[in-house]
Amino acid sequence: MKRLFSNLLFKVFLAIVLGIVFGLYLPESVNRIFTTFNAFFGQFLNFSIPLIIMGLIMPAISDLGKGAGKLLLLTAAIAYGSTLFSGFMTYFTASNIFPQLLASHVNDAAEIAESGKELTPYFSISIPAVLDVMTSLVLAFVIGLGLSNQENSTLKLVVKDFQKIIMQVIENIIVPLLPLFILGIFTSMAYSGKVFSILSVFISIIGVIFALHILLLLLQYTIAGALTKQNPLKLLATMMPAYFTALGTQSSAATIPVTLEQTLKNGVSEKIAGFVIPLCATIHLSGSIMKITACAMALMILHGVPFDFTLFAGFIFMLGIAMIAAPGVPGGAIMAAVGILQSMLGFNEEMIGLMIALYIAMDSFGTACNVTGDGAISLVVNSITKGKDL
Repeated sequence: MKRLFSNLLFKVFLAIVLGIVFGLYLPESVNRIFTTFNAFFGQFLNFSIPLIIMGLIMPAISDLGKGAGKLLLLTAAIAYGSTLFSGFMTYFTASNIFPQLLASHVNDAAEIAESGKELTPYFSISIPAVLDVMTSLVLAFVIGLGLSNQENSTLKLVVKDFQKIIMQVIENIIVPLLPLFILGIFTSMAYSGKVFSILSVFISIIGVIFALHILLLLLQYTIAGALTKQNPLKLLATMMPAYFTALGTQSSAATIPVTLEQTLKNGVSEKIAGFVIPLCATIHLSGSIMKITACAMALMILHGVPFDFTLFAGFIFMLGIAMIAAPGVPGGAIMAAVGILQSMLGFNEEMIGLMIALYIAMDSFGTACNVTGDGAISLVVNSITKGKDL
C-alpha cells in the first residue's frame, strides 16, 4: 500500500478524482484555496523553467564532447533523427484525426467559456523569471557547446553542481507538488463545468497515441530488420522484456541493464551495445516527443488556439534538443518542455496543468517506446559500423 501511494501516476489519478469531487461538491470559498495555491505554484513554475532548461541542457551538451568521436556523432544523429521522425509523424497523424475527433468538445468548451463561472484566487504573488525561456535556451546551447570542447574546466564543475541543484528542485519540490497543482486544475474545471468534456478528450487522445507508439516501433524495427537482414517482428519480440520493464520502472536509465541484455540477444556487438544503449537512454526520446506533440495539438484545438505546420516544425526541432538528459529526472521531459510550450505555443497555466496530467498518465508507455527504440538504433549503428568502433 505504501508503494502504491508513493507512485506518481497513482497520486495524479487520485488528484484528478479528488479535484472533480471537490469542484462539484465543496463550497466556492474552500475551492478558492486550491486556486490560490495554483496561482502561487504557477508563478514558481514560471520562475523555475528557465533554470530547469539551463540545468538540464548545459551539462548534457557539454558531455557530448566526450567519448568515441564519430561513433558518438553517428549515434546522436540517428537518435535525434528518430525523435524528429516521431514528432513529425505524430503531427501529420494528429492534424488529420484530432480536428474531427475533438470537434464536439470544442463546442462544449466554447459554451462553458461563455458562462463565465470560474474560481479566482484569494491573492497572488508575482515571481518574475531571471531569464526568459528563449534566452535560457540559447545560453544553455552556447555554454554547453563551449564546454564540450574543454577537458579540465572549472565552469564544467559548476555546471554539474547546478544540475544537481535543479534535479533536487524537480525531485523534492516540483514533482511532489504536481499532484496538488493538478488537483487545483481539476477542481477549477469541475466547478466551471469543463471536467467531463476534458476527461473524454483524455481517453480519445491516449488511444490515438498508444496506436502511434505501436506503429512507430514497427517502423523502427522494419528499418533495422532491412539493414540487418533479420525478421523485424522477431527482433521486436526479443526486446519485449525491456518494454515491459520500462512500463514498471518508468525510467530509461533504470531499464538499461535489461535493454542491453536483449540488444545483445539481437546480435549487436558488445562494444556497440555498451556504447549506444546508455547514450540513447538519455538522448533518444521518440516516445516522449510523440506524447507531448499530440497532447499539445489536442489542447490547442480544444482551446481554439490556431496552429500550422511551420509553428509545430520549429516546436518539434526545439523540443528534441530541450529534452536531452531529461529522462534521468522524474518528470524531467515534460518539465523541460513547459518553457517551449509557453514561449512557442502560447500555453497558459491551465493548459500546462493538463499537459502534465496527460503526460504522466502515459509516462510508462512513452518510456517503454523510448527504450525499445534504443534497441533498433543499436541494430542500425551495428550494421553501419560492422560492429566496430569508428
